[in-house]
Amino acid sequence: MPRFMRCLWSRRDIPRLLLQIRRMKLRETLTFLRALRSDPGLVGAIAPSGAALARLITSEIGHDSGPIVEFGPGTGVFTRALLAQGVREEDLTLVEYRSDFAKLLQERFPDARVLRIDAGSLHKQDLFRNAPVGAIVSGLPLLNMPGRKIVRILSGAFRYMRPSGAFYQFTYGPGCPVPRTFLDRLGLRASCLGRALVNIPPAAVYRITKREPSGSGHTSYQFPRNQISGRAENGAQGS
Repeated sequence: MPRFMRCLWSRRDIPRLLLQIRRMKLRETLTFLRALRSDPGLVGAIAPSGAALARLITSEIGHDSGPIVEFGPGTGVFTRALLAQGVREEDLTLVEYRSDFAKLLQERFPDARVLRIDAGSLHKQDLFRNAPVGAIVSGLPLLNMPGRKIVRILSGAFRYMRPSGAFYQFTYGPGCPVPRTFLDRLGLRASCLGRALVNIPPAAVYRITKREPSGSGHTSYQFPRNQISGRAENGAQGS
């Protein structure tokens, strides 16, 4: 387990961690654990996301949000939360790089579109010609990725996004996982939607949107209260 992950939870968290895993179906659990063992940097978590985090990251999305894209859906925890919010399964596009997760998603959500591609190559695709995306939910471990790839992911995401759309990203880190310089370069702003403290490890969700034109020349990046640091380090571990 990466050192960054170890510092986020203690032995007192183990019962909640086990409960979080027991709530998953057996095949889902085995698929997650195999993925974690083979490539922990790509999975970016020591446990599947809990219900509280899933509710938080999907809380602003509903049946009228239009087409929804999910990056790195894994075993489908956030996908189920989106369906619970009223999003139609046929309005979902699930972008999953790992073949084992993609197969599980195809079986579990047969009416959704499952794309086994790297989210960093989305800017090269032509996926949504007539209906701009209303929201993107991301479970990608951005803090494990080089800055160049983060920029590709966000530029590709907002290529398909309607002007009022939002990119929702969770993180285990103390601040926004997208460095401020990248937000400035892409004309984006980020704000902390909230924190899921009962998740293992505790996580925060950030809403990233297009920045409104302003003559002030100042960035509109918003830091959450009690934030330890506003700068995300690409070498850190976690989402």
